[in-house]
Amino acid sequence: MDAELYLDLNTVIHRLDARTKITLFIYTFIGLILFENPLWLLPLCSLILLHGIVSRSLKNLRRIRYILIVLTISSLIMWNIFASGDTPLFWFLDAESAIFSVGRTMLMLFMITGGMILISTTRNEELVLGMIKMGLPYRVGFAISTSLRLVPTIASSLITVTQAQRSRGLDLESGNILARIKKFIPLLIPVFISTIRSTNIFGMALESKGFGARDDRTFYLQMKMGALDYVLLIFGLIFTLTMIFLNLQGYGDIPGLIRF
Repeated sequence: MDAELYLDLNTVIHRLDARTKITLFIYTFIGLILFENPLWLLPLCSLILLHGIVSRSLKNLRRIRYILIVLTISSLIMWNIFASGDTPLFWFLDAESAIFSVGRTMLMLFMITGGMILISTTRNEELVLGMIKMGLPYRVGFAISTSLRLVPTIASSLITVTQAQRSRGLDLESGNILARIKKFIPLLIPVFISTIRSTNIFGMALESKGFGARDDRTFYLQMKMGALDYVLLIFGLIFTLTMIFLNLQGYGDIPGLIRF
């Protein structure tokens, strides 16, 4: 199983500058939090889906499908508990809270989808360099880069440990969901130990190479924005400003909604 999330494809989204993709993700984040009513989220959600289809990166969502299912169910239940309205449906559900729960669930799922598209279409070094070019301090960028590299490392270690224990006769498939989770807990101990050991070695390697000895840095990777980058940035800015204006005018709210 490949632990890397980046998809090495040659789509038009992959060829965009990393700064463009980061900025578009920020626009997405701003747009999703503006409206409560899911109908007002549909245009932006449609653009995110189109973005994923063009980049052919939506297939990566399959790798976290169980997490998405759990988040969807829990979100629909919790937002109905912590919100209410003036129009009862049945039991503790109100029409306003049901609509609101759908909107908040869409917000969460499409934020995850937007982030998945970003890391599926942008190499780790391009993503971090794009952040640095946008003003992020190099040390912070390096920490983010290291964290992103640790995710597939930890995933690979977990896969290796799981396969090793299965070869020794450990049954991870039988039982209910709670029993399966309980069986996986002991597998995390060697994974954490291996990660801590690798991190310690990595830190010593950085110190031996004089990390942080100089403030000025050069980069082997060069980035250049093209015409399509500027077109998408201008379109994204106009679209985001339009959504902010509509939000300030009171559009996208749910009348009668009460949040606790």
